[in-house]
Amino acid sequence: MRLTPPPPDPRKVLAAAIMLPGAGQVWNGEPQRGLIFLFFIFLLGGFTAFTAGPDISFVGRFAGGFFVWAMAIMDAYRRARIRFEIWRHANRQATAARAGAETAS
Repeated sequence: MRLTPPPPDPRKVLAAAIMLPGAGQVWNGEPQRGLIFLFFIFLLGGFTAFTAGPDISFVGRFAGGFFVWAMAIMDAYRRARIRFEIWRHANRQATAARAGAETAS
């Protein structure tokens, strides 16, 4: 049984998602998902900027975009963590099966 290469480290995916919107999804191998998040960041950020009053702060003016960005960060980390744990579990089983086969022979 052959061990598969590891998926991206979830902490590195998290760092990429924090630095650049959609980068975590791209690093996870889901570029279309990253583009969808990026589209909605601009859409909702633009909508809140357009509808916000002139006395609203920068964060309040683009709150819709920041909200979607936060959701993209959580999504990228969660999906990377799930992929990593599935890989780790499969490799542990493969290693245990290989060790059991070697002791039986």
